[in-house]
Amino acid sequence: MRINRLLSYLPVLFAVSALTMLLGSCSYKQNQAYFEQNSKAQAAPVKMEDYKIAEYKIKAGDILRVRNLQSIKLITDEASAASSTDQASSGGSTQALDYQVESDGTIALPVIGRVQVAGLSRLETSNKLDDLYRKNVLKNPIIEVKVINLKATLVGEVKRPGNYPLLKDETTLMEILGEAGGLTEKGNEKKVRIVRGGGLQSKQIIEVDLDDVASLSNPETIVQNQDIIYVEQNRRAIRNDKLQNITTIAQPALLLLNTALIILTLRK
Repeated sequence: MRINRLLSYLPVLFAVSALTMLLGSCSYKQNQAYFEQNSKAQAAPVKMEDYKIAEYKIKAGDILRVRNLQSIKLITDEASAASSTDQASSGGSTQALDYQVESDGTIALPVIGRVQVAGLSRLETSNKLDDLYRKNVLKNPIIEVKVINLKATLVGEVKRPGNYPLLKDETTLMEILGEAGGLTEKGNEKKVRIVRGGGLQSKQIIEVDLDDVASLSNPETIVQNQDIIYVEQNRRAIRNDKLQNITTIAQPALLLLNTALIILTLRK
């Protein structure tokens, strides 16, 4: 009699378990839809000959690293008498010196003073400082400038997700993925998304298939400042995760059923 009563509750138990698994599956699918909302409306790939990569223009708040490539030492070395205080505060002459662009668009450099750099590209800034130091301080300098605060963010199925600095011009997608250690075993090389742009309304989503040479040669895949690069899970990983979710949900139900059967058996 008790067994019949227990059996009468089984359909309810299975219905609750099935509903829980269905809700869990829907929730998981929603998580997988990360960055997919606007991908359908993206523009067609641009040909290399029709695309000009916009040079980054320096702005207030940027941090510039400046050094003289003509010497292993810094631009302050030949002006040590005039800038000994600057060298002491920098901790020596073997490390690169960093300068923040002020709100007025200038940086304060040893000996030559404040220089307007906002609105210039990295190369234009290098040439300007090269000319100024050649006229005033150094003999045949080769000034290198890097903007060291530019970065891209890697998330999803990469081995080392996080923020990565863009220290060179025209960093490619493959280069920055290489810095992150490449894709994990769960990564889908056919579903890589680059999220680019400012506000929510102006964001652009670029889909990249790493197995497609034409996709990799698309100049839009050159990484830009504040890009978000997301690597989706592959189908096998999604399938395994769903199976694991089902197993996790089913185990408590089976445990409850086994416990109930044991109790009924002991009461006989």
